[in-house]
Amino acid sequence: MNAKYWIGFSSLEPLDSVFIQRLYNYYGDICAAFNCAKKDFDNIEGLNIKKAETFLRLRDKIDLDKTFEEIDKRGIKFVTFDDKKYPYMLSQIYNPPVVLYYKGDLFSCNLERTVAFVGSRRASTNGRDSVKSVIKDFANTDICIVSGLAEGIDSVAHRSAIENNLKTIGVIASGFDYKYPSSNKDLYEKLTNGYGAIVTEYFPTFEPIKFRFPQRNRIVTGLSYGTVVGEAAIKSGALISANLTLEQGRELMCIPGAINNKNTEGVYKLLKNGATMVTSGNDVLNALNWVVNENKNNPKNNNSTPAEYIPLLNIIDIEPRGFDEIQAETGMETEELLKTLTLMEIEGFIEQTDGDRYKRV
Repeated sequence: MNAKYWIGFSSLEPLDSVFIQRLYNYYGDICAAFNCAKKDFDNIEGLNIKKAETFLRLRDKIDLDKTFEEIDKRGIKFVTFDDKKYPYMLSQIYNPPVVLYYKGDLFSCNLERTVAFVGSRRASTNGRDSVKSVIKDFANTDICIVSGLAEGIDSVAHRSAIENNLKTIGVIASGFDYKYPSSNKDLYEKLTNGYGAIVTEYFPTFEPIKFRFPQRNRIVTGLSYGTVVGEAAIKSGALISANLTLEQGRELMCIPGAINNKNTEGVYKLLKNGATMVTSGNDVLNALNWVVNENKNNPKNNNSTPAEYIPLLNIIDIEPRGFDEIQAETGMETEELLKTLTLMEIEGFIEQTDGDRYKRV
């Protein structure tokens, strides 16, 4: 079985996908690549000899069957590079993962309608609201939102996808033995239970150490037809993702923000260099030349708005409105208005900010 050789390779931390791909391309068979001979190394173009010698040393210590069982006993699914189901867009990048481990239902996501959202971990309220607004325009379609399951823009993108009946894929920078950041544990549960999938190239025991996060970014952009940058400082992971998007020949898009926000400096630099400006979901659809279909199969459908909420939603817009203002415009009794606002908040139509002020989600 070829899969155990792919997983054997991926379980060795000193190796990377470029090294494994070079061996695979030379031998044309993963079993032969795993059982390679040292005498061939000089004939393999671009092979890192020091890394090859490290591989030979580690290979003699690995139990392939036991390593494969580690995946099985954790309930982790996987797709290998030579599998016909391997995501096509990801297979086209310079250094695709040799194994894509996943939890959830990766293939329930429309991998022909994937768009990435990236941005600052310390996103501003405006940045968060802008991403929510763009994703809301995709509600109840077959678009799949891809992001990195980090705090900030990533989390907003995943949560907005779920709230708008969209599938979403989270790409993590560790193996499945770790959930990082811990603040997103609820998202881990949702993505693996009906709302999409979590994917990683890393064997379950690999920790979320620093260098793996920029490596993870190439998978976020590689799975996607285009990338939308929400907020990005001049030196940021989001700009790494932007550069990867361009290197991979994908569409780069940016949401403009407040000019006095440090986290928009990178965005305006990208816009000046030719990135597509995005102020609505339609801008994304036009940039990617997409016509999308309604998605009726997701576990949640927010398509209908109760009639009694509509007058309130017409009053409560992006700018927060105070309880007294809302009551003055609606003429509703205090008890009735409180009850309705509470229900609207629970059902995700509005959120409370700054005490008794409300704004639309």
